Order: sequence, then C-alpha cells, then structure tokens
Amino acid sequence: MPDEAPESVADGFRAAWNAHDAAALAALFEAEADFVNVTGLHWTRRAEIEAAHAYGFARIFAGSRLEMTARRVRRLGPDLALLVVHWSLTGQTAPDGTPAGPRRTVMSFLVRRAADGWRALAAHNTDRVAGAETFVRRDGRLAPASYRAGPDDGAAG
Repeated sequence: MPDEAPESVADGFRAAWNAHDAAALAALFEAEADFVNVTGLHWTRRAEIEAAHAYGFARIFAGSRLEMTARRVRRLGPDLALLVVHWSLTGQTAPDGTPAGPRRTVMSFLVRRAADGWRALAAHNTDRVAGAETFVRRDGRLAPASYRAGPDDGAAG
C-alpha cells in the first residue's frame, strides 16, 4: 500500500512491476483511475489497469525488469502531487518470442493522498527515443524524427 510520501506510488509501481504482480500494481491506483500506455491504449478503472497488466506480464513482460533512473516530485497542494519518473526497461519479449532490446520511458503520475495513503488518479507512460523530437507517419508507420541539424540535436536523452 502507498505510504505517507507521494513518491511511494512510483516505488510501489517499480516493486509490483518487478514482481510481475498486476494486482499489487493496480492497488496503487484509485478505483476510477486513468492509465494511458506507451501506444495510447487508455484504461479507465483499476480493474482494467489490473487486467491489462496481467496480460502484459503473461505475454510481453514476463522476464522484464523496470529500474527508475530519475524522479521528480512536484507538490500541487497538501494532498496532490505530480510525479515524473524516468524508467529503464529490460527483458521484454518480442511477438516472435525472441528477446526485445532495452527501452527507456518517461511516466507521469497524478497522485492524491487518501486516508490510507497515496494513490494514482492517472498515469501516462511514453517511450523515450534518443534524438527524436516527434514522429512522422511514412508508409503507414510512425518513425522518430528530428528537425534539428548537426550531431548534437539537443534532444533530452
């Protein structure tokens, strides 16, 4: 369960992910929470968040490990905070069953203090692509793109 610090939600998310425990992960969210994943799938209740992550842990992320590489906590009031967390993900399985390469993501959580601790009202996860500023659709696919010139494109890593 979340404790007295808003960042406990991110710590709990990492622990639940690394245990591949969808129920523990979903317990970090309020009953009517919103979660948007890296592809834009949007789940609107704790039960949907749990089901989606149970599927992911069984099919996509069974051998995965999530590590926090940076975290920012911004208090929006005594009982509300924004967490922005940078993650490193390893151990994902590709659709053909082969190991997938490592990924880096940035995830935001809007968290609120409840009587029993902090819970997420919403979360949004986004893949971080080195050197990319946006995506461009070409041949029916999105491809990372940068509009800056030169070897140091200034994109945050």
